[in-house]
Amino acid sequence: MSKTIKVALAGAGAFGIKHLDGIKLIDGVEVVSLIGRELGKTQDVADKYGISHVTTDLNDSLAIKEVDAVILCTPTQMHASQSIACLNAGKHVQVEIPLCDVYRDGAQVVALQKQTGLVAMCGHTRRFNPSHQLVHQQIRAGQFKLYQMDVQTYFFRRTNMNALGQPRSWTDHLLWHHAAHTVDLFAYQAGSPVVKANAMQGAIHPTLGIAMDMSIQLQAANGAMCTLSLSFNNDGPLGTFFRYIGDSATYIARYDDLFNGKEEKLDVSKVAVSMNGIELQDREFFAAIREGREPNASVAQVLPCYQVLHDLEQQLFAA
Repeated sequence: MSKTIKVALAGAGAFGIKHLDGIKLIDGVEVVSLIGRELGKTQDVADKYGISHVTTDLNDSLAIKEVDAVILCTPTQMHASQSIACLNAGKHVQVEIPLCDVYRDGAQVVALQKQTGLVAMCGHTRRFNPSHQLVHQQIRAGQFKLYQMDVQTYFFRRTNMNALGQPRSWTDHLLWHHAAHTVDLFAYQAGSPVVKANAMQGAIHPTLGIAMDMSIQLQAANGAMCTLSLSFNNDGPLGTFFRYIGDSATYIARYDDLFNGKEEKLDVSKVAVSMNGIELQDREFFAAIREGREPNASVAQVLPCYQVLHDLEQQLFAA
């Protein structure tokens, strides 16, 4: 494909805007349609980014013949069904993490992708952050063997707010969203599937209906281990912090920054063409469309992560 890739983006909130900012830096791609829950707010975003078509209905955008691909930044509960709608409409699709919050729905997306042959990718951004890419390169080159990952995912969300402090129309989830990042990244970095998984959760919030604290243990087939702590109760530094412990080094990753075990900052500026994980993720999506290949973080590649989340959920329900 040599022509400009025409894109519809669904979800004009905090994360949708991150994608719009990233896409501005990518040649040969144009966002031609923007879908949002509130028409007025969506129009404001469209005006800022020069997007001509605005709607509150994804089907309106899918009906536009020139649209080649869709990026979904919508609530978790819509991800699988909207991915299926995009594929059925003949559009390539990138869906933000998580692929689903019910395993069988994610499996249906993978089955349909295989049937259509379209590019379908999930936004597992940690695969693309330069910090994690450098560690991955070290592992692939045989220069670093992963023994253990220690991961902390901490937010302060005792009310239903998004990353910008604005009220949310849906409820976030520690297991089906935030744990998905680490479960997938651990298997990806270990180069080995997860074969053991255990979870515990704290009290259920009386109005949000979700666990606000969670602890997860994982082991890969090659023996590598991962310990993941998650909380929406953390009134302190926010975000996800990764410690890689291996045979030749210790690495600490904080989003796009990387440090060694002595807290000395490492230069990751030349790992990729950008320091922005979202932009790199989008570049991979569009490159896969142009080259007619499977992208890194394809729905098929990440589906095993959701099998692990499903199994952990069954554990928690049975507890």
